[in-house]
Amino acid sequence: MNIRPLLQALDLQEDAARALADELRAKIDSLQTRLREAETHLEHLAITRKTVTGLADRLPASPPELPEHPDYPRILAVFNEATGPLRAKDVCQALGHELLPKNVEGTRAKLKRLVKLGILTEVDTGNFARNQ
Repeated sequence: MNIRPLLQALDLQEDAARALADELRAKIDSLQTRLREAETHLEHLAITRKTVTGLADRLPASPPELPEHPDYPRILAVFNEATGPLRAKDVCQALGHELLPKNVEGTRAKLKRLVKLGILTEVDTGNFARNQ
């Protein structure tokens, strides 16, 4: 029996398996490099997060956004000029609205909304002032 063809077939299979193993080792090396880079990036992001959260307490608080209605900036202007607390009726007059119940109640609702946003404070029932 001639075993040379069998040995040649084994050589071919060994060469193919060796080439596959070399290719897989190269891919493993490449993936390990990429993994190290990703882990380093994660460490840098964690450091950045820690730095940002540490500085967040030192940043001034941004003022709350006003609701979208043209009266709100005008109401704040009235309070900026006021020397003491104002009632809804006073604000209504300063805005040039007629002193109708619907206008006074609408203004009171806006003032209450500004209290909820922390911009104004209700010093007494119905008396509003700028929050310091």
